[in-house]
Amino acid sequence: MKRILPILIPLSLLVVVFLHGKTQGKLEVATYQQGDLQPTDTQRKVERLVFGILSNYHYRKVPVNDSLSSKIFDAYLKNLDPNKVYFLASDIEEVEKYRFTIDEQLNLGDLTSAFQIYNLYQKRMLERFAYVDKIIKQPMDFTLDETYQPDREKAAWAKSSADLDDYWRKDVKRQLVDWKIGGKADTTAVRELNDRYKRSAKYMARTRAEDVFQVFMNAYTESIDPHTSYMIPKAAQEFNKDMAQSFEGIGATLRLEGDYVTIQDLVPGGPAFRSKQINPKDRIVGVAQGDDGAFVDVIGWFTDDAVKLIRGPKGTVVRLKILPGSGVTGSPTSEVRIVREKIKLEEQTAKKEILNFKQGASTYKLGLITIPMFYRDFEGARKREADFKSTSADVRKFLNEFKQEGIDGLVIDLRNNGGGSLIEAVELTGLFIPKGPVVQRKQSDGKISQEVDRDPMQVYDGPMAIMINRFSASASEIFAAAIQDYKRGIIVGEQSYGKGTVQSVIDLDNYMANEKDPVGQLKITLEKFYRVNGSSTQHKGVSPDFALPSAFSAEEFGESSQPSALPWDMIPTTAYTPTNNIVAPTLAQLQAAFQARLKTKPDLIKLKQDFERWKKIKEQNSISLNMEKRKKELDEQKKKPDESQAIMDALGATEESPADKDKKEKAADKHAKDAYLKETQQILSDWISSGAHKIAKVK
Repeated sequence: MKRILPILIPLSLLVVVFLHGKTQGKLEVATYQQGDLQPTDTQRKVERLVFGILSNYHYRKVPVNDSLSSKIFDAYLKNLDPNKVYFLASDIEEVEKYRFTIDEQLNLGDLTSAFQIYNLYQKRMLERFAYVDKIIKQPMDFTLDETYQPDREKAAWAKSSADLDDYWRKDVKRQLVDWKIGGKADTTAVRELNDRYKRSAKYMARTRAEDVFQVFMNAYTESIDPHTSYMIPKAAQEFNKDMAQSFEGIGATLRLEGDYVTIQDLVPGGPAFRSKQINPKDRIVGVAQGDDGAFVDVIGWFTDDAVKLIRGPKGTVVRLKILPGSGVTGSPTSEVRIVREKIKLEEQTAKKEILNFKQGASTYKLGLITIPMFYRDFEGARKREADFKSTSADVRKFLNEFKQEGIDGLVIDLRNNGGGSLIEAVELTGLFIPKGPVVQRKQSDGKISQEVDRDPMQVYDGPMAIMINRFSASASEIFAAAIQDYKRGIIVGEQSYGKGTVQSVIDLDNYMANEKDPVGQLKITLEKFYRVNGSSTQHKGVSPDFALPSAFSAEEFGESSQPSALPWDMIPTTAYTPTNNIVAPTLAQLQAAFQARLKTKPDLIKLKQDFERWKKIKEQNSISLNMEKRKKELDEQKKKPDESQAIMDALGATEESPADKDKKEKAADKHAKDAYLKETQQILSDWISSGAHKIAKVK
């Protein structure tokens, strides 16, 4: 899906000034103190280049004005100090002078605001570390009835250093309380915590200008669109390594959020995914090598440095200390042991199995196909190899095997499928519809094109259900939307992610030939996807026909949680002919039975209760610093039902761990806890048993 931008980009930079009504002023000469980080001439040139490319070629034509400047300013502060524990209110007042000047600075290559703000941030951070070094040696009273509020995102900036001192004193005390409860000796706890902050101070001193530049540039790019980003050379190298689809590690995408290296995504079927102990938004606070190695504290580390510790040779062991990202205040860390593997994304392939579902006196044979991602061997396709690997080829094979086994209905599980090849989304749809358009694409210039299935053959034309959740995105949404619009099957689960945009990666070295060193890459949004009915998949995603209880709100996860997400809109409907396999009266009949089960079925009632309880726990923002009360808090957490496990069960695992396989013979049903899958089977069986659809066999 990548496109090559016209080679006239450098010429287009000359007209950017006219597009935005800006005048080419003189570059401000900033003054820096000794020891301050300063931008390089190359970084100034890159800023101007990125500004020109985004202004002319990004899908969203955002006016470069005070409004954008203010958004960049706020985003930059949030990227640096998301919990408001370093800057003072007086600092914010001081840097407010930059709020409405960043727009003028962008095309001038003026990085004054970025580096002046960062240098002040670095100064405040080092002051905090010095304060911790002072108080950590002082005795603390763990019998006092004090509480600690860890989440300060919505708090006001501290008015004085004394206010921040109180927060940091309690933060140190909170860590010592938990370590003491965990059995760590007082002297050991104090020494290890002191070492942690000393390492963080040394690490901060290693910050380079390129690190500051990337944080600021991404505050700029993400103010336009959450999927547009600038990557400095070392980040670009890691990105390219991932895109090459082969690396050795745990199978997770990481990102620095505040002081924490945070899990963004898990590779379906990878070691971290199969552990079932790591989830998106979890934070890695420590890394240890082998079964006996000591933990290295990685709080405050840059992501690429943490990755060097986490990745390693295939077959070796890495242990991670994980702080849950569930938002549950006061959750203790957990240790996860992972054996590194060679991660090949193209090998995270579709799987199939037969499910027997009892409905009254009848038992229906349902085929289940789980698709973790939309993969395609592009090199094999280019060489016209007859058996190159792809999602559609594997599913076609499964469907033909199901024909021999005589299935009554089909379930396709797209939960946690973040997308992949657009071609495969189109070809997969073609296995289930006679022919016709599958998705529409709109470029920034307004030109609309279609991706079309031209093969009139249907490999399977029987009843089918598609399972989606909040983490089903991009190509998954294209496929699910097409099945829904063609009235070909039913959609069950949660509202999908809502990513309806197309990105391309530009190597900026191609436009800065005179620079000796690499300058990085720009990932830019160029197009939007639209359903055949004209509705965008952007922002709203795909709404299921049967909405199951959800643990995730649109404000927390998905495209809707991104302030700069491109809006939902519509274009004209394209010509297509629905199959009408599922019609309104049948859908209404199935919906009535489903709604009744939501109120009476124990599994669904319990799932909803677990989710509601989890949401309430997340809203808590208070931890006791009294030793006895803190022990009771931790004991209560252990006694409560495991809401987090309920969420993992609902998300559904696409791969069994070896331990799961060993237990398979002892378990009556390996999907016993998967309430989503069980209900999907029920709805599909209701459809089959209703007789409203002639049960079609695989052709």
